[in-house]
Amino acid sequence: MTGVIRGTGSCVPSYIIDNNALSQFVDTSDEWISERTGVKRRHIAAKETTVSMAAEAGRRALESAGLSAEELDLILVSTISSDVILPCAACEVQKELGASNATCFDLNGACTGFVLAYNTANAYLAGGICKNALIIGSECLSNLTNWHDRGTCILFGDGAGAALLQGVEGRTYRPVTHSDGEKGSALTLKSRHDCNGITKEINPLSMTDDAYFMQMDGQSVFKFAVRKVPEAIREVLDINSIRQEDVTWYVMHQANRRIVESVAKKLNEPLEKFPMNLQEYGNTSSASIPLLLDEMNRKGMLRSGDLIVLAGFGAGLTWGATILQW
Repeated sequence: MTGVIRGTGSCVPSYIIDNNALSQFVDTSDEWISERTGVKRRHIAAKETTVSMAAEAGRRALESAGLSAEELDLILVSTISSDVILPCAACEVQKELGASNATCFDLNGACTGFVLAYNTANAYLAGGICKNALIIGSECLSNLTNWHDRGTCILFGDGAGAALLQGVEGRTYRPVTHSDGEKGSALTLKSRHDCNGITKEINPLSMTDDAYFMQMDGQSVFKFAVRKVPEAIREVLDINSIRQEDVTWYVMHQANRRIVESVAKKLNEPLEKFPMNLQEYGNTSSASIPLLLDEMNRKGMLRSGDLIVLAGFGAGLTWGATILQW
């Protein structure tokens, strides 16, 4: 058994901050941001939450697949920014959708999270543990962003994307995933729940101290991505005996246009095979790949039989690639 995507969905906040608006409270400009990242706008949650966007993206994926929520056996939510700790975001999504028969849990894999969630769901399907799995990447990164730090606030946005996987008879592709905790200091975020009130004094700076917002060594992350992502893509193609010319699309985590361009160049592949929507949404971490997949699906860009490589990379450090057939 293998997992086939039967439907996709997405949800983004209606409130938008473009680069010109951002320059009103941080020293930057549209030209500076666009040239270095490719980002033009980002959607920022106002009334929306990580859970509400996840539920809506999931609902749209079910509609796209023509399945009812009761037919779901598994719900996975990949996120680093859930608005709830208990119950998990996936259980909250289950409640919102009425998916009473699903097993639900969250997965924290940062910007590689959707790839890891896809692999996890596929393992459940391949093992016959479940038949229908809903995987969602959902993030409210605006809650974790220091909006006075030019190095990070220009990059991140909020949103959710989802895919409905169904187990069918067919070829299973082996994924490739890696982690390097030794280099984790390149992208960090300290938990605001780090004091117990008994043996530690509650930290009054938990909402203002820079350590409680995302911090990134941009150059280190860039160098890591342009080196490791092409390696992972070549590795996943090699172990599955797939030629580059047989790949229709490379759907990468949407972090930075320069990273995508560098990966395409290192693989000697045309940039046209690397779709991008980061100009509209910025870096939405776990949500970026499913957001892009849904956009491509609804535009009619995906054809039956297309071979697609998903590639994620980010905090951990973690990175990986996997192959799916549309």
